[in-house]
Amino acid sequence: MAYTKIVDALRQALIEEMDRDPNVVLLGEDIAIFNGSYRVTEGLYEKYGERRVCDTPISEAAIVGAATGAAMTGLRPVAEIQFNDFMACAMDQICNQAAKIRLMMGGQVKVPMVIRAPYGATGRAAQHSQSLEAWFMHTPGLKIIMPSTPYDARGLLKSAIRDDNPVLCFEHKLLYGATSPGGKAKTAVDDLDASTFTPSPEEEYLVPLGEAKVVKPGQDVTIVATGYMLHKACAAAVVLAGEGIGAEVIDPRTLVPLDFETIQKSVEKTGRLVIATEDILTCGVSSEIAALVCENAFSSLKAPVVRVATFPTPIPFAPACEDDAIQNQADIENAVRKVMS
Repeated sequence: MAYTKIVDALRQALIEEMDRDPNVVLLGEDIAIFNGSYRVTEGLYEKYGERRVCDTPISEAAIVGAATGAAMTGLRPVAEIQFNDFMACAMDQICNQAAKIRLMMGGQVKVPMVIRAPYGATGRAAQHSQSLEAWFMHTPGLKIIMPSTPYDARGLLKSAIRDDNPVLCFEHKLLYGATSPGGKAKTAVDDLDASTFTPSPEEEYLVPLGEAKVVKPGQDVTIVATGYMLHKACAAAVVLAGEGIGAEVIDPRTLVPLDFETIQKSVEKTGRLVIATEDILTCGVSSEIAALVCENAFSSLKAPVVRVATFPTPIPFAPACEDDAIQNQADIENAVRKVMS
């Protein structure tokens, strides 16, 4: 069967890796009896038992600390944090311990662990709606994946579990295809273009870390977009095509390591770049990509780089205010028109 929802693709990735390697274990708040906040771990407690699917106390520091220790002693833990906002409670464990231990010990100890966390604005206000991936791009020793389709979710997670370094997996809530029990039943999956929301096939496969994907080819402008913003960018590309503008849309898929070669090659072809992300504009993912392009492909640019990202404000709770803070398809279209003018 094909997996058409990211939640199902992630679950299948966990099943395949747990079947393949008995050292793969899961831990996190409510992932066993409750099946996880977004149902990713549904049925896995019954399938693998309490020694491999472990509910934890409400302590992100304890979850990541336990995962780090388990990884150092030979297990391959996959830790779930209910919201990426709460990773702030485990910054020492993530950035000062897991990210550094392998180097500090001269490679004698590996830290093969994955931290999964939902991100993005979904009407849950300032403390449950952030996109914090740029924080962790700043920390050497961490790898970061950001799947935007069921195909990439399954393939990237499997590769992350097999990697010998700590990998953070950011999953947009609106792309799961499932809603959090008790939360707002808001999901965007049914509204997405089937040609870009690629399903995951029945057979097993891997998506290597560090390989971007050209989702839509084009000659006039490059749009680099991450996560949910990728689908807004693809929809914008369709509208722009009607105006005679050929937009090439690129999904980095992995933020660290970043496949800059693919981005640079596209920019050298089109001469124009728009970057669309949901994290905060200031010092964000778009800032780093823009800086790399300016350093390495400045002579190819026919117009200044334009970034489309979240306004530098805590995410509001009021729906109209949230919609104003988070950039949308029209903002991407207007950014492209700006660089084309």
